[in-house]
Amino acid sequence: MIIVRLCAIAAVTAICALILKSHKSELAPLCVAAGGILMVLFAFDYIAESLQLLKQFTNTTGISSSVVRIIFKIIGIGYIVELTASSVKDLGYESLADKLIMCGRIVIFIVSVPVLQSLYNVIVSLIELV
Repeated sequence: MIIVRLCAIAAVTAICALILKSHKSELAPLCVAAGGILMVLFAFDYIAESLQLLKQFTNTTGISSSVVRIIFKIIGIGYIVELTASSVKDLGYESLADKLIMCGRIVIFIVSVPVLQSLYNVIVSLIELV
């Protein structure tokens, strides 16, 4: 049901942006940005339900919760950077959006170093078993 709400928000935002574009063109990008933010806020409601399932999954599998937390940080950074870069591109600043995406990739790499360290430790322990 949430997808219907998201599609409705997107449609209403697009119609409002078209109307604003013909009357006050400088407000149309702000309307699109506001609609995008509203859609993201609606999507966050679903995340709370999914987190409980993920906690059960980590407890069952024995995966370290710190690794799962880091993976979700990486996913969150990617989504936030993509959303912001898209909004900045909509406002007409494509070069700034490209720089933001590059910085986001650097931050993702830095955040992922502990996961790489954990993977290295697992590989070393497997080699020692042989």
